Amino acid sequence: MKNNPVVPYILIFALGLGLIFFMSLYGIEQKKEIAESNEEGKTEETTDDAAASEDFDPEGFAQGKCIGCHGGDLAGGSVGPSLHGLKESKEEIHEIIKNGQGGMPAFGGQISDDQIDQLSEYILSLK
Repeated sequence: MKNNPVVPYILIFALGLGLIFFMSLYGIEQKKEIAESNEEGKTEETTDDAAASEDFDPEGFAQGKCIGCHGGDLAGGSVGPSLHGLKESKEEIHEIIKNGQGGMPAFGGQISDDQIDQLSEYILSLK
């Protein structure tokens, strides 16, 4: 009689499901502490908005978020247009960054209005 090669996989699967089940029970017991730690983190972020806008690096943000569509030097990519020498006003660029336009996503939920203003100024400085 040969050993069935599927048995070890079934055992590992059953042990994994058991582990997931018991870990979820452990999380339920600590639900209150987890929620409190998340609330503490959010309050610190909201109180430090002014400090966060001072530490904001518009060039670094553009290199991290914009180059995928607008190209490495922001002179136009396969999807997004060039950001050099734009004719739009700072307020128009602010609205586009905040709310998105066409295929461009909105960044209003990721960065503050102050940071969007800094990014708008950086984009207008590109020649």
